[in-house]
Amino acid sequence: MKRNAILSLLGALLVMVSACAKEAAPPPPPPTEVQVTTPLQRDVPVSMELVGQAVGFQDVEIRARVEGFLDAMNFTEGTLVRKGQVLYQIDPKPLQAAVASAKANMVTWQARLEKATNDVARLTPLAKQQAVSQQELDNAVAQKDAAAAQVDAQKALLEKAQFDLGYTTITSPIDGLIGTTKVKTGNLVGRGESTLLVTISQIDPILFRAGIAEAEYLKVARRAQEQKQGGAARGEPVPIQLILADGTVHPHTGRLDAVERNIDPLTGTIALQIKFANPERLVRPGQYGRVKFDVDVKKGALLIPQRAVQELQNLYNIAVVGADNKVTFRNVKVGPRVDSLWVIEEGLSAGDRVIVEGRQKARDGMVGSPKPVAADAAGGGTKSAEAASAGAAKAEVK
Repeated sequence: MKRNAILSLLGALLVMVSACAKEAAPPPPPPTEVQVTTPLQRDVPVSMELVGQAVGFQDVEIRARVEGFLDAMNFTEGTLVRKGQVLYQIDPKPLQAAVASAKANMVTWQARLEKATNDVARLTPLAKQQAVSQQELDNAVAQKDAAAAQVDAQKALLEKAQFDLGYTTITSPIDGLIGTTKVKTGNLVGRGESTLLVTISQIDPILFRAGIAEAEYLKVARRAQEQKQGGAARGEPVPIQLILADGTVHPHTGRLDAVERNIDPLTGTIALQIKFANPERLVRPGQYGRVKFDVDVKKGALLIPQRAVQELQNLYNIAVVGADNKVTFRNVKVGPRVDSLWVIEEGLSAGDRVIVEGRQKARDGMVGSPKPVAADAAGGGTKSAEAASAGAAKAEVK
């Protein structure tokens, strides 16, 4: 009996040992593979963008300067016109009659002046001989002076009538793009006011006006002053890009033309006027767009791919793999974007390994298996570790 009890106990122990062997913990899963990159470090220009509107280099309003019925319109709306080209013709007949009348009046008074001059010449020696009274001579001299004044007045009236007649033919004062006419043939123009007929704009070059905030203006102005006081050589003007409404860039860079004298108290902005070449005449007055130009250079900036940065409620964070391959999340302060890269101003060091692929599976404190990729490649794709190392070596040589 005692032997059977011992055998039973041994059997039970063997069963328990076998069960424990079957329930042994499985081996831990391999670390999650993540692709990481180290920040690029280089000088980055700091750009500024301003929204504005194009205006013609010259916008000339063509107005009727005399009253009359419009006889003809000699241009095609929306086309280019040349300086001196005839645009409108106002009925000249009433003003031609006014010129003829002014000429007749002037001839009449010239004849009277001639008669008065002869009378003075005749009476002067007779008055010396007391053959006529001094009063007769004085009257003749007065009539001569009055006739001379009337001749001058009639000359002025004739010149005005001739000027008015010339205004019946309306020509373009500049080369430019003409708009749509405000009046049609047969309309009465110029009665009581100088009727607006059409507007012509010179659009090559063309001007672009944009407002810059007072704080930004002060920042740019102070930097320019510091460079001037530091003895920096004055180089070429800063090139300015014009970004059109469809996102395309105007093919010609612009230059700052003028800065408004005062800050608008309603908007808190000061107007900048930028001049662009526009030989294709693609940009028209009234078009909206954006101008972009560099205002500073950030020395030794750290850049990582935009896809490595996560934004949530205006907070930005990145995932970093430490020396022990543990993942930690950090809040960072971002700066300007450069192509597919993002400048990180705070929260990142030059040697940090930032996760660019696989961060969805990463958890704070987990151990990862980092695979290096180049930062510039990670912005739009990935490379193998060998290609990443080659890219990093090339960047160091530069």
